[in-house]
Amino acid sequence: MAGLLLLYAAAAMLLLAAGGAIPPPEEAARMARFVLHSCDWGALATLSAQEGLRGRPFANIFSLSDGPPGPSSGSGVPYLYLTDMEISVQDLEINSNASLTVSLAQTSYCKKHRYDPQNPLCAHIIFCGSIVKVNDSEAGLAKKALFSRHPEMESWPKDHNWFFAKFNITNIWVLDYFGGLKTVTPEEYYSIKP
Repeated sequence: MAGLLLLYAAAAMLLLAAGGAIPPPEEAARMARFVLHSCDWGALATLSAQEGLRGRPFANIFSLSDGPPGPSSGSGVPYLYLTDMEISVQDLEINSNASLTVSLAQTSYCKKHRYDPQNPLCAHIIFCGSIVKVNDSEAGLAKKALFSRHPEMESWPKDHNWFFAKFNITNIWVLDYFGGLKTVTPEEYYSIKP
């Protein structure tokens, strides 16, 4: 037990290379917001609509952003820049339900502390929900969030008919410490200021 308490204290005191303090494990909603804002991409899982894979899970990597880099600048909304030409987007046209996983493994945090990506101390968040196109009033926010982190996107071929979308969160699971997943409601998640 004392060993777990020492690990807990150490995990709560560790800092990300970017300088932001990682939230303590008892603040699951804050951890979810922190991890999403720290990540530039995630694994999006859909139910495949492709011949030979129809109805099976299919995961793909997508660039994302909840706001420009920096502390306190994240909205908590995962925005994406998509095209109908992409195979997972074709799946979403049939069934918009999906899950999205983001992990501190993509940052320097886990490498710095020698945490394997599967180690719970290398926090990851699993969102469930659906992908929806953003409306015109939200498109400017999505564009700023994405292009500030992924400037290359601005030069992607216009004939691919790119559009801004967001992950509409319905369920959140946090794995950031030993003892299993923690659930966070969308209301708890969005009420937290990062």
